[in-house]
Amino acid sequence: MLQLNKIHHIAIICSNYEVSKDFYTNILGLEIVQEIYRAERESYKLDLALNGTYCIELFSFPNPPKRISSPEANGLRHLAFEVNDIQKTRDYIISKNLFAEEIRIDEHTKKQFFFMNDPNDLPIEFYER
Repeated sequence: MLQLNKIHHIAIICSNYEVSKDFYTNILGLEIVQEIYRAERESYKLDLALNGTYCIELFSFPNPPKRISSPEANGLRHLAFEVNDIQKTRDYIISKNLFAEEIRIDEHTKKQFFFMNDPNDLPIEFYER
């Protein structure tokens, strides 16, 4: 049987590299592990970590196509982060002049959560611990 240890990383292609880099590092607080510019591909690759654990690769490419629909497009549906205080997290997002949906309750787990979008319209969920 196949043995998977963990999810190694999630790759995200952004439409505006500097805006996305700012969002993931300065708004969400992910740490930069490594940043590489690949001239032959006209592409940046930014490796990001959460609490010291490598988790996201942020890519830029010339003219990437937009998401067809949100969040029900084929492929990655959303990225979710666990948080300790859902209301404090939502208040922080709003304080950065970003839109955050209202807090909802998961009917199965009874946990609170809400969604927002990153600069590329990728849905991001914040889910209470």
